[in-house]
Amino acid sequence: MNEPLAERIRPKTLEDYISQQHLVGEHGALTTQIKNGVIPSLIFWGPPGTGKTTLANIIATESQRPFYTLSAISSGVKDVREVIDKAKQSGGLFTSKNPILFIDEIHRFSKSQQDSLLGAVEKGWVTLIGATTENPSFEVIPALLSRCQVYILNPFGKEDLVALLERAIKTDSALKNKKITLKETEALLRLSGGDGRKLLNIFELIINSEASDNVTITNDLVLSKVQKNMVLYDKTGEQHYDIISAFIKSVRGSDPNAAVYWLARMIEGGEDVKFIARRMIILASEDIGNANPTALVMANATFEAVNIIGYPEARIILGQCATYLASSPKSNSSYMAINEALQMVKQTGDLSVPMAIRNAPTKLMKDLGYGKGYAYAHDHENNFAEFEFLPDEISGTTFYKPGNNPREKAMKDFLKSRWKDKYDF
Repeated sequence: MNEPLAERIRPKTLEDYISQQHLVGEHGALTTQIKNGVIPSLIFWGPPGTGKTTLANIIATESQRPFYTLSAISSGVKDVREVIDKAKQSGGLFTSKNPILFIDEIHRFSKSQQDSLLGAVEKGWVTLIGATTENPSFEVIPALLSRCQVYILNPFGKEDLVALLERAIKTDSALKNKKITLKETEALLRLSGGDGRKLLNIFELIINSEASDNVTITNDLVLSKVQKNMVLYDKTGEQHYDIISAFIKSVRGSDPNAAVYWLARMIEGGEDVKFIARRMIILASEDIGNANPTALVMANATFEAVNIIGYPEARIILGQCATYLASSPKSNSSYMAINEALQMVKQTGDLSVPMAIRNAPTKLMKDLGYGKGYAYAHDHENNFAEFEFLPDEISGTTFYKPGNNPREKAMKDFLKSRWKDKYDF
């Protein structure tokens, strides 16, 4: 039987649907809408394997509407328009049975592709149901999003996953003739990561790998068949950004334990080693900066090393760098300084470079006063000559304020000995 187990037992009605009771329970939003026969355009947002496609099919079936489906991966604007033309012919504005257009992975549609849906949704030619694993606030254009209700689908809970297994054993034509006992399910549930489709795929793999029709599911059996625990980690989706954010915040918060945990999550999920190393270079400057300038050197060396070494050994180098950065003193003073300077540039525009510090490579420029009055630091005591290098309009402005850590305190003392007024704080 070539059809996967997840397809064979895909529910056809709301009664058969497991999980998402806030949507399909007795008083769930979708249950009420289907009963009333009023289906708005919808966006289903949730992790893989939570039943988004299944729900769309059930809504079409139970509301007795024509059903059209597109995949954002393989469909373009032309495909969208063709489906809309078909939908207009089979339904329309003056009937409550307007067709449903389901678009899987709608976040992959470009702006122009999403724009092509607006007219059909607004005029009621179709009821749009989009499925996405991404936050629609970022991935769906505002004009389309405002015309849709967003429903969140949650990962399957333990009870839901067990119920899914029990249904498969009881109803699937290929499984109900076997004697299958769920003695232990912890490993199965953990490997699924709350993804119902992944759970059923793993379960079917284990059953099919057993020669006997008498199968007892135990944790040891599951782990022996599934060699690698595939951690739930979407390298292109929202969790990609959530986990790197957790990693950066852990390093910034000087917690090496949390830093290596989130690092491990990324490594186990197959994250690009260069992506992780690049982020460490950035945070070495942004969050550590002059409190420990060696951090930037360390992070850059890490990037170069992991680029050469690759996985799995790159994990050792990444771990060393992550714990070093997390255990370093922190300062964002240089980060704040460049931000304040950029803000000043935006406010004041292109202020003229003072004549004294302009380049004077020609006689004409020298005659015009370029470089006149410049005090060459090395001609003065301690290699320093007090001089105003900023434009007149912002003279005396202090952007860089050294942080309160040993290394920057030494820098502050040095600067204060030179610039008494600017660094007297």
